[in-house]
Amino acid sequence: MRTSAVIVAAGSGSRLGAGQPKAFVSLGGRTLLARSLATVAALRELFEVVITVPPGMETEARAEARRAGMTIPVKITAGGIERQDSVRIALSLTSAESDLVVIHDAARPFASPALFERCIEAAARCGGAIAAIPVADTLKRVEKNMIEATLPRAGLYQAQTPQAFRRRLLIDAHERARAAGITATDDADLVERLGQRVEIVEAAALNLKITTRSDLQIAEAIAATLEKQETP
Repeated sequence: MRTSAVIVAAGSGSRLGAGQPKAFVSLGGRTLLARSLATVAALRELFEVVITVPPGMETEARAEARRAGMTIPVKITAGGIERQDSVRIALSLTSAESDLVVIHDAARPFASPALFERCIEAAARCGGAIAAIPVADTLKRVEKNMIEATLPRAGLYQAQTPQAFRRRLLIDAHERARAAGITATDDADLVERLGQRVEIVEAAALNLKITTRSDLQIAEAIAATLEKQETP
């Protein structure tokens, strides 16, 4: 099935404090965006890539795509105010010839091509699939800094990206959410609201999201270790 990829790279990175948009921060000599582009470039049957970036960063994103050696069409657009807005904008630019769309946050630089492929294959079967990991920590519900309850973690997962869906299904989910004034932190939530079941594809803890300076420091250590493993 033909698949479009959307790389969400429009975040400001204010919590990271890097002085530039997060997707353009360097990690092990490559930007976060460059790492995501290298991953999607390795996918089979990928039809096109749409990248959302902060307004004014389109030229830099185009340069990153050239350096990545992309051999498929790459579309670059300014993102919206919220992540959900950015994804909706990107979806409007995807080709009607695509059957599936896979969404990925550039802030997750260690997602593997194999994880993308598994999500895409699952979405082709059932309509939607997301990368996720089981919750490992004990969860507490807190009110005014006091514990109200301990929540059973059995069956709980932390949602990640990539997330893959049938293209028309995801577009419909976003259009309905916008009309109803619904805001969600991931695309699966919007699809679930349509009554569509979404499959979990278990990922690795390595697929962390870089949000803060400490996240970046951890990612630097991971990148250095991976580079050593890849060096003959």
